[in-house]
Amino acid sequence: MTNPNILLIGAGNMGALHARVIAQSPQAELAAIVDPRPDEGQALARKHGTRWLADVPDDLTDIQGVVIAAATEAHHALAMSVIQAGVPVLVEKPLADSLERTQEILAASSAKDVPVMCGLLERFNSAVLTAKALVDDPFYVTCTRHSPYAPRIKTGVSWDLLVHDVDLASMFLGGDPTSITGKLGQYHPSSLAGAEDVVEALIEYPGGKIARVSASRIGQRKIREMSIHDSEKLVEVDLLRRDVTVYRHVSDQPADVEGRGYRHQTVIEIPELVTGTEPLVGQLEHFVGLIEGRVDAEAERRSILPAHRIVDAVKHR
Repeated sequence: MTNPNILLIGAGNMGALHARVIAQSPQAELAAIVDPRPDEGQALARKHGTRWLADVPDDLTDIQGVVIAAATEAHHALAMSVIQAGVPVLVEKPLADSLERTQEILAASSAKDVPVMCGLLERFNSAVLTAKALVDDPFYVTCTRHSPYAPRIKTGVSWDLLVHDVDLASMFLGGDPTSITGKLGQYHPSSLAGAEDVVEALIEYPGGKIARVSASRIGQRKIREMSIHDSEKLVEVDLLRRDVTVYRHVSDQPADVEGRGYRHQTVIEIPELVTGTEPLVGQLEHFVGLIEGRVDAEAERRSILPAHRIVDAVKHR
């Protein structure tokens, strides 16, 4: 079987990362890069030895997959067009900038029987996969995703950042949320009306399990952290460094007669990661599996909606 030809739409920050990974992959071919800006598009195409196109071609006969890394507000129209052409598509997160448009894309994908995937990249983070293998019955998850301000991002922080971590929370805690509450804050003078800069969400899952998720785009440093608690351990994950630390409380020790001494004893473990694969590489491999029919397209569709529903609920409750 020949490698699938993949068309990349978008030559911005994420587009450049996708271009590198596709061009270097032994499983795919970078067919062309589409971007209306000649300077950015041509430069990225030259760098990876492929063609630049100003617009998506009308004829996608020779294309087996499309990656959409354009601005969020363009996702819906581009994804619908690709699906109508019958070509599998990977759309950078979020799938669209509203729940309604997300559902429209998924419905079109199902009706046309065309695979669709959302770039929820942390699913392929080796630290997340390691943590998933370590926890037994988690009941409390906390996530923090803070970044400095990026003027190029027009949507609010809920669709831009929060979507990653509510997806992870659902992965670990499972089931449809029974309660969702959120607080939004908008502070930066350059943010568009209704585009929040900070969001704090509290999500309850069946069995009383709880996730607390914090996202901000007005931080002074980049933070990507998650903690998963079960009855026997705490698993801390640094998503940026891709490392995992496990804490197990083993005993309490009374203080001496003068009130000095340790009262708690904890064992700290640094587990080996289950894989060293770069998340974007793992994501591309999964997408190629969808294209070739080795990954269940219906299951993939179902996995996209929960995080988008939670973000919508946080924004509107």
